[in-house]
Amino acid sequence: MPGRQLDGATGADAPLADLRAQIDEVDAQLVDLLARRLELVGEVGEVKGRHGLPIYAPERESAMIEAKRELAVEQGVPPDLVEDVLRRLMREAYAHEKNMGFTRRAPRLGPVVVVGGGGRMGSLFARMLRLSGYEVRVVERDDTDEQVAQAVADAGMVMVSVPIHDTVAVIRSLPPLPHDCLLVDLTSTKKAAVAAMLEVHPGPVLGLHPMFGPDVDSLAKQVVAVVPGRAPEASFWLVEQIHLWGARVHEISAEDHDDLMGLIQALRHFSTFVYGWHLAHEDHDLSELLALSSPIYRLELVMVGRLFAQDAELYYDIITASPDVVALIQRYQTRYAQAFELLLRGDREEFVARFREIGDWFGGHAQSFLAESRSLLAHADTTR
Repeated sequence: MPGRQLDGATGADAPLADLRAQIDEVDAQLVDLLARRLELVGEVGEVKGRHGLPIYAPERESAMIEAKRELAVEQGVPPDLVEDVLRRLMREAYAHEKNMGFTRRAPRLGPVVVVGGGGRMGSLFARMLRLSGYEVRVVERDDTDEQVAQAVADAGMVMVSVPIHDTVAVIRSLPPLPHDCLLVDLTSTKKAAVAAMLEVHPGPVLGLHPMFGPDVDSLAKQVVAVVPGRAPEASFWLVEQIHLWGARVHEISAEDHDDLMGLIQALRHFSTFVYGWHLAHEDHDLSELLALSSPIYRLELVMVGRLFAQDAELYYDIITASPDVVALIQRYQTRYAQAFELLLRGDREEFVARFREIGDWFGGHAQSFLAESRSLLAHADTTR
């Protein structure tokens, strides 16, 4: 091969032409191998569906990653590179497997009625339930009372997936359900919704909060908060079904859920809203900010900007859903003012002390978050 020159390769490019051609050949082989891997993934998905196995098996994933890292070291390949490639392949595999179908955990359950099943989250759950073999009916806002009553008359489960501010009213407007029907909601705040379900339905009740948006490729590794309502034995099948879809289920009380959502969702979204508002009024061009952005600042801008590509009314509802959020934001505002006071005083010593205090609260997670963020930033840098 030395001295070989491809047609069209002249001057300084000539010595590279043969090497580039060989790389192209290797890349083509990689594409062939990826196609074969996806075929095998499809077969795996069918086997899991037949035998009632979840699409996400964390122990298997961890063992496989560790084994391939060791193999990479033996081959002189950076193990982080191999892990990055494998994790991307597994993400695609989970998205591929979800279309293979799932074992039906409640084979004798009556029809499932999704109230608001035409919405994005409702349609996601309706689709997953259909993939699991359930008969799914969809009820929407413009359906008549008679149509709704007919739809739920023999229902095994009714799932409410409507905007936050409509949830309690919709629950209270439901016609009487079969006594053994499971009533479920998908709202991001739980106290009011679960209380309303317990009030209107004497049968089994369960609160769910999918901690993800409806645009996810797969439920693998996603989190679903589960809030017990009544008769947990009657909803065990649904929790197991969600587990089969690959999600991680976390049980929590309605009170604790709403307290934590104040920090995880409401305060975070409100802070992002204010930061975006401030940027929009600082009279600087966004393209210039991006041109000078390091990977970490670009990633921060991405996380801020994605909020404003979504439904403003939804985020207002999330931020204002709980009356406790106003007090939480007021506490945040007080601490912000206290931190600003350190700058006004030029108090380096106090700033450092508070910084270290916060670091102690994060504990060992701070170092693990630093390592995790390096991977995220490397990915952000390669996609610029």
